[in-house]
Amino acid sequence: MIFGTGYGGFAARVNSRIAAFLALVLCLVATAGYAQSGPVQSGPVKIAVLGDSLAAGYGVSPQQAFPVRLQAALQKQARKVTLLNHGVSGDTTAGGVERVDWMLADKPDIVLVELGANDALRGSDPASAERNLDAIITKLKDAGVTVWLAGMLAPRNYGPEYAAQFDGLYKRLAAKHNVPLYPFFLDGVAQDPALNQPDGIHPNPRGVDIVVERILPFITKNLDDYAASVRRPARP
Repeated sequence: MIFGTGYGGFAARVNSRIAAFLALVLCLVATAGYAQSGPVQSGPVKIAVLGDSLAAGYGVSPQQAFPVRLQAALQKQARKVTLLNHGVSGDTTAGGVERVDWMLADKPDIVLVELGANDALRGSDPASAERNLDAIITKLKDAGVTVWLAGMLAPRNYGPEYAAQFDGLYKRLAAKHNVPLYPFFLDGVAQDPALNQPDGIHPNPRGVDIVVERILPFITKNLDDYAASVRRPARP
């Protein structure tokens, strides 16, 4: 209700108070709606890499390990992130299952699961690796952590049947749990002597940079999706 101008100064004062009251009500309604839509997260996003030697940085200096180089690339884009290196050289998917609780103590917001290469190198049963990764993803999601999955490819000397069984497990898990999948962690680096250490398996520093360069669009796209889901800016 707005009083007519015929009441002079009294009407102006009343109208001003009514307008202020309505503005306050609208502000409170908007604030309530914002709160109900979910909390706003502040501070850097903590991304843990649960992996093997490819994450741990086998054969390169600590400053050249994948998580460190990825954090540097993201910070160049002015993204507020902290990378946590939970890579253990030689680890399998079974070892990853045993380390989930330890990793969760760091309270990551997001976990990039990079496991399976050692299972494949040992010729382990793909079904066992799939069960282990399924358990890891399930436990992380139950803890309220966002999960991204990095796929691996089996060595081709085990034959096409083994390769098909192993390679396909990542797509199946991504579809089952509705998590983003980066199809092949070593894309652009595998089997390139110039980008690998003498063992032909582990990337050298240049190879690590290529891994980061290739995976970066996947990371940034999913960081933006995560930011939208928790109602925080993707960048400061």
